[in-house]
Amino acid sequence: MDPRQILRILIVLSGLNGVCDALLCNCTAPHCERDGFKCETNGACVASTSVIEGQEQHVRLCIHKEKLVPPGQPFYCLSAEGLMNTHCCYTDYCNSIDLRLPIVTNGPGAGQDWGPVELTAVVAGPVFVLCVLVLLGLFLFQHHQRAYGHRQRLEVEDPSTEHMFLAKDKTLQDLIYDLSTSGSGSGLPLFVQRTVARTIVLQEIIGKGRFGEVWRGKWRGGDVAVKIFSSREERSWFREAEIYQTIMLRHENILGFIAADNKDNGTWTQLWLVSDYHENGSLFDYLNRYSVTIEGMIKLALSAASGLAHLHMEILGTQGKPGIAHRDLKSKNILVKKNCTCAIADLGLAVRHESITDTIDIAPNQRVGTKRYMAPEVLEESINMRHFDSFKCADIYALGLVYWEIARRCNAGGIHEEYQLPYYDLVPSDPSIEEMRKVVCDQRLRPNIPNWWQSYEALRVMGKIMRECWYANGAARLTALRIKKTLSQLSVDEDLKI
Repeated sequence: MDPRQILRILIVLSGLNGVCDALLCNCTAPHCERDGFKCETNGACVASTSVIEGQEQHVRLCIHKEKLVPPGQPFYCLSAEGLMNTHCCYTDYCNSIDLRLPIVTNGPGAGQDWGPVELTAVVAGPVFVLCVLVLLGLFLFQHHQRAYGHRQRLEVEDPSTEHMFLAKDKTLQDLIYDLSTSGSGSGLPLFVQRTVARTIVLQEIIGKGRFGEVWRGKWRGGDVAVKIFSSREERSWFREAEIYQTIMLRHENILGFIAADNKDNGTWTQLWLVSDYHENGSLFDYLNRYSVTIEGMIKLALSAASGLAHLHMEILGTQGKPGIAHRDLKSKNILVKKNCTCAIADLGLAVRHESITDTIDIAPNQRVGTKRYMAPEVLEESINMRHFDSFKCADIYALGLVYWEIARRCNAGGIHEEYQLPYYDLVPSDPSIEEMRKVVCDQRLRPNIPNWWQSYEALRVMGKIMRECWYANGAARLTALRIKKTLSQLSVDEDLKI
């Protein structure tokens, strides 16, 4: 082979390799002076020449990868005949060249000197159009982050820009941090959700429910939880995905949502909901396996109250969050994280309150959730469905039962009791509505709080909280925020580092 041909091949290969690494470029911008008039980027080097007030102006700078849009013909790399000559390149210091501005000779008036007004209009026009297009692109991008459409909408998402986000070294946490609005629960853009979901490898089944199954899956070496709904549960899947993507829902004590997608396995359509994986499983499983210390009890109780308080809280503003009530709170719907704090999950039955219109988006069904954890007003069907606080009060009643489950397993002074569900000694294992109503509403019975709890301040406070969560009158119950503050103070009094 001709040595000159070999040299050309090496130059091309070195240029391609430079695209993958950080580029060094010449830079004439004032802020580059301290760096010796050079800059570093992951995108492209740019050289541009334009005529301003009759003089050629040469500009050299760096353009970052995310600004190279649209792919294939970025706006920043376009020239304007007779006005601006721009060149983008992808090797170190490749923008050292001096570009010349072609002279337009055709048309009347060619060769005449332009006045400042004409020149300003000619230069400002394309810049204005470029700014409008960039702003429009940013608006559309943010809209796709916030919006969540029906399953048919997932099918038409354009995957052409997936490579911009799914770099091989990106973890799920990186993606969520980079692409989710700060504090947002709206999740990843839909096309990224779809790509993540379709590259997950299922490992093992870890649970079953009325909706379908829960699997542990792998994505780029990390564990995720995959909740697979049967096709007849499409409304439940859509509803839960919609709730999880509520703006500003993301919170350390609410299960982290990752993606939703529908997958055709050849026989039927599977509806996937992908979330963070917590190896300890549900609070129900955790309490069955382990007893907890006083510190562990307070940690679990405080984190559960924090998650519920954030769920219930309405945040006002253009990026505000509506108040949300869970409606099926129980130990099986609360997960235990690696640091032994709680994350509230299973939002498929949740309702949202839109304060502007004072409306509650809810199916016309007064009895919903798990019978054992239903509040008295739900069992009696006397709950005020038009008042959002009624649903929050029902959540608080269920939270009190969850606290009873936790406190029973507290190992204080070498004493702890075996795990039991609330009302285990008063109703059958699978009670009917009528059986629960008779115990809770007619007889006004509640789970037993042992006398020996009074010997320990933490258990005494927990018992007091439970009683104030179980009032027959929902309006008299504590709020989640009040419970959170009481437990925070208890952790301080107990000198716990939580």
